[in-house]
Amino acid sequence: MNKKTVVALLATWVLASVPLAQAQQTKVYRVGVILEGGPIYAEVDGLKDGLKELGFAEGKHYVLEIRDLKGDRKATEAAARSLEREKVDVICTLSTSVTTAVKRATTEVPIVFAVGSDPVVAGLVESFAKPGGRFTGVHYSSADLTGKRLEILKAILPELRKVVTFYDPSNQVALANAKSAREAARQLKIELVERQVASVEELRRGLIALKAQDVDAYFHTNDAMVASQAQFIIDTAKAKKLPTMFSVPSLAAQGALAGYGVSYHEVGRLSAKYVQRVLTGISPSNLPVESLSRVELAVNLKTAQEIGVAIPQAVRLRADKVIQ
Repeated sequence: MNKKTVVALLATWVLASVPLAQAQQTKVYRVGVILEGGPIYAEVDGLKDGLKELGFAEGKHYVLEIRDLKGDRKATEAAARSLEREKVDVICTLSTSVTTAVKRATTEVPIVFAVGSDPVVAGLVESFAKPGGRFTGVHYSSADLTGKRLEILKAILPELRKVVTFYDPSNQVALANAKSAREAARQLKIELVERQVASVEELRRGLIALKAQDVDAYFHTNDAMVASQAQFIIDTAKAKKLPTMFSVPSLAAQGALAGYGVSYHEVGRLSAKYVQRVLTGISPSNLPVESLSRVELAVNLKTAQEIGVAIPQAVRLRADKVIQ
């Protein structure tokens, strides 16, 4: 066999092997994520951890296309349309208000949601067992815990008489949660001071203008825009020596007095299996919605000391996490 023949055979083998090598390469999926920011970012970390447990490595098997709205819910639909135009394989929506906006804005892309409100009532799925469309995901207890959350705050502050809460009145989820807070406050003989805010800027101005002597504590109403400013709320309240109660237990580690609710990290981790199944070709309509019901209470003793509050021993013993 002469030299030219060998070279020609090698060239033919190389060219023939290129499509085979390309076929063997792992597809890198594109996963869109839309959120309003703040503590809910823990769900993104949970999503990554969950996908890793399922054998999906970031950068190798998938990339995240994150759209952080920074509290601007009005930007949701534009972000969703952009991700659908860019042909992402799936979109993860992290809150009920974001998910409902994404539903309005998109027509084809599969959606994996993580919502604190009933997805059937919100019109996202036909039922928990049979979603029936392109939406499915994880539902966790949040709005249902409003009364319990206020009850715990009352146990921490027996003399509690007046609490302030902020929410966006254009957010239907927030309106429903505010109603629950109002009813719970009435039963506990607590006055709920409701401050309606339409933007992050208005929220911040309202918090800064708040006079500590006018209320006894800050109580969080579930609103993704307000939650996106959790750290600002915590810092501002501490400066005014106001106790704070949030729906996210992890915020106690960031300086809140207390948090009662589910672990956002665990919500994200559970969402990962839905993302993995959708990416491998299973329709959301065939994936029943899962509910996460395990809740945690976290309290921060350091914050309590800084603002002059003594957390009763009974509450400390009840807490799942006590930040020293």
